[in-house]
Amino acid sequence: MVLFAALAVTAFAQNDAKSILNKVNNNLKSIKGATADFSYSTKDRNNHNLGAISGKIALKGNKYFIQQGATQIFCNGQKVWNFNGKDEVNLGDVDNSSSTLNPQKILSGDFVNMDFTSRLIANQGSLAVVELVPTDKRKNFTKVDITVNKSRSLITKAVVYEKGGNTVLFKLSNINTNVSLPDSKFVFDPKTHPGVEVID
Repeated sequence: MVLFAALAVTAFAQNDAKSILNKVNNNLKSIKGATADFSYSTKDRNNHNLGAISGKIALKGNKYFIQQGATQIFCNGQKVWNFNGKDEVNLGDVDNSSSTLNPQKILSGDFVNMDFTSRLIANQGSLAVVELVPTDKRKNFTKVDITVNKSRSLITKAVVYEKGGNTVLFKLSNINTNVSLPDSKFVFDPKTHPGVEVID
């Protein structure tokens, strides 16, 4: 009886987690675009700060744009441009099978269709915390804890636990989901950056 009850609770937590993530994913698919401020910090296994950055992010479906100081990252869902803000941009294909997580994957909540198991570990008021564990052990992280604002169906925080012992904290603020973003925002345009070398 105890085992049955434990299995029932586990199944409920998994279904509830998937329901929350589905709402996040469907919400972002329904809006024209979203912008936010972000902070990104890393600590080692001894809780020592390894560095922090902040910037702005824009999302539209599977596209994203990140600005951190002069550095910019453009992604149109197929290609990724990493611009150093000066004289060089590196162009590559989006690797959906990568062992790492990109911002769009984290913020969209599109983990239901990926190789993760999900479990609801906290649910209080308007906030829920979902634990995500990759089934593919080759990934360079052991789990991700994401905080969801249930009333807005938006992810506001993600904590990534890396295999090397580091912990990466990604937080969002000033989220605006009522913006119309042109597709051109997610593509690096050499014409507006004369003299910049494109490396692919």
